[in-house]
Amino acid sequence: MSKVLVITTSLRSGSNSDILSERLIAGAKDAGHEVEHIGLKGKRIEFCIGCLACQKAQKCVLNDDANEIAEKVKNADSLVFATPIYYYEMSGQMKTLLDRMNPLYPSDYRFRSVYMLATAAEDEDTTAEKAVSGLQGWVDCFDKATLADSIFFGGVSDPGEAALKEDALNKAYFFGKSIR
Repeated sequence: MSKVLVITTSLRSGSNSDILSERLIAGAKDAGHEVEHIGLKGKRIEFCIGCLACQKAQKCVLNDDANEIAEKVKNADSLVFATPIYYYEMSGQMKTLLDRMNPLYPSDYRFRSVYMLATAAEDEDTTAEKAVSGLQGWVDCFDKATLADSIFFGGVSDPGEAALKEDALNKAYFFGKSIR
């Protein structure tokens, strides 16, 4: 049994990425994983100031919710980032969080597999490419980790719309079951 950390980054109530993440979590639990979920809604995460003090201390000098999240990221076997796509890229709050994970770079982090679940109103095959590429860039900084897989759900715009799409709910569930 592995420890899976799911981080949902949408700040919107009833978001489609949150709805599909719930199904992903159900699938991961049914596959026997221990799953923890962190939502960024209501969290205080400041921008990285680039001081690099974290490289020695392995903790950020900024005192906000990112430090606790970084500790959970460090100790998970697998990570899942769920994001809405804004202007063909990951949400700004997800990017800010990734920047704040800099203290993990020199640490003895545990995670090996990283996954992405993305949603958007647009439904083109290429809609999530830049978001996936951005997460790949972050993963590339961690030699022991790989971007294992990603899944994209397009054509969902209004809050709660994903709950009405049985095919998407099923795909999210089985994506969760496939996490290693």
